Amino acid sequence: MTSGAGQREETDFREEAERCLRALAGPSARLREDQWTAIQALARDRRRALVVQRTGWGKSAVYFVTTALLRARDMGPTIIISPLLALMRNQIEAAARAGLRARTVNSANVSDWDEIYAEIAAGSVDLLLVSPERLNNPGFRDLVLPKLAATAGMLVVDEAHCISDWGHDFRPDYRRLRTVLENLPPGVPVLATTATANARVTRDVAEQLASGADGEALVLRGPLDRESLSLAVVELPAAQQRLGWLAEHLDELPGSGIIYTLTVAAAHETAAFLRDRGHDVLPYTGRDEQEQRLSAERALLDGELKALVATSALGMGFDKPDLGFVVHLGAPQSPVAYYQQIGRAGRALPRAEVVLLPGKEDRDIWAYFASLAFPPEPLVRTTLGALGEAGRPLSSGTLETQIDLSRARLEMMLKVLDVDGAVRKVSGGWAATGQPWVYDAERYATVAAERHREQQAMLDYLSTPGCRMEYLRRQLDDPEAQPCGRCDNCTGHPWPAEVSAEGTAQARARLLRPGIDISPRRMWPPGMKPLGVDVAGKIPARVSA
Repeated sequence: MTSGAGQREETDFREEAERCLRALAGPSARLREDQWTAIQALARDRRRALVVQRTGWGKSAVYFVTTALLRARDMGPTIIISPLLALMRNQIEAAARAGLRARTVNSANVSDWDEIYAEIAAGSVDLLLVSPERLNNPGFRDLVLPKLAATAGMLVVDEAHCISDWGHDFRPDYRRLRTVLENLPPGVPVLATTATANARVTRDVAEQLASGADGEALVLRGPLDRESLSLAVVELPAAQQRLGWLAEHLDELPGSGIIYTLTVAAAHETAAFLRDRGHDVLPYTGRDEQEQRLSAERALLDGELKALVATSALGMGFDKPDLGFVVHLGAPQSPVAYYQQIGRAGRALPRAEVVLLPGKEDRDIWAYFASLAFPPEPLVRTTLGALGEAGRPLSSGTLETQIDLSRARLEMMLKVLDVDGAVRKVSGGWAATGQPWVYDAERYATVAAERHREQQAMLDYLSTPGCRMEYLRRQLDDPEAQPCGRCDNCTGHPWPAEVSAEGTAQARARLLRPGIDISPRRMWPPGMKPLGVDVAGKIPARVSA
């Protein structure tokens, strides 16, 4: 039985937490019970917790309020592992509203690092946002991270589904968090958050979260319905009809939104066509310059655009609560990935439209991405052999000239090998550790089979006669999944699938236009001299002109 003094203490503690929330979200804000449960576990009991809740539920409020409570008790700053610069920018702005000072360490602000570290040492930083890639930067990993971990008040892992290679968006850099967790001092609370984790991913993340802790992680999982979203599928026979439909119906969609494509080329091509048809849109992809992406984000946030035409690079963390629609020109390869992307819409609206325009070519694109999975063992052994024989660190560019893999796939493989202890990132590139390493063929095959199952589940979503939101929620193992009453199947009111002959012809002409844009290179690829090509460094203007 709780004593009167204990009850008063808990009441005072909750009122302090409520005040922190009102500073963040406004005078009418109140903590949900699951939010309060998580905050108690973290701020009072110093536990580790995994929160799986839908987009817009208020996961960030949990770590902002907990940070304020811990800082008031002289705990160190909260370290937030955050996957995207867009997400970091939103979190810094939200922290300021809560009266918290947040800083970030990333590749775009190297000149500020010394100043930021000095501020942390002086105790003037409440939250430090760090990308997962930074965890394996040699200087940061060996010199900065140990000091941060030793003095941290709390560790937060945002978008924690990226930890699990069973998930749709696995990132090897996140796997290094296991080492961070194992080396945290006792009593440092840890919070992991995500909106997109099925039961298998939840178990995997919770097990990794408990690494180095005394007990199991607390898992708080809520219903995943998004009450504002109205889902629909419009099936059209060819790419020109889909592009023409989009141009003709874009103005019927409410407010501003996001148009997702499966490839970088499709994003730029679609944006150009829609601009030609008079629509205010811009492309957004991971290959665009940072300044260009920031400018496009700001234009959408400021209401200057009808839409961004984006790849999945615009996903986790982009926060515009009044997005009125999300359209997919091509289906993502898993229902979980699809659920995550549509979750950008309707966060502060009573209704938002979600339309999927699948294509027959989607499966070929899925097959290409599947081919980028962990390489066969001979290629991995060749890479380890090249590093071992070199006797010195090799850059990814140099290795690329010796290994039959693209740069992106090579670097992902090296990150996995780094997590497994077979290689280590050091100043100058990658070095072999000499540690024994086993190719886990069974696990890689099982993960590949899971990807295939997800793709079939996405195809089944397209053809389901039942509720579309219920289908997605069941794919996320939501036990409360039920018909939404809003989607095209529930209401019996699908979007029209007609496209004018003129609109189809204009789209066909755009798609059949020959040629592609190739940007000139400024630097020779590294590792050319061992191939017998005596070039290196900058490409002279007389050559590149």
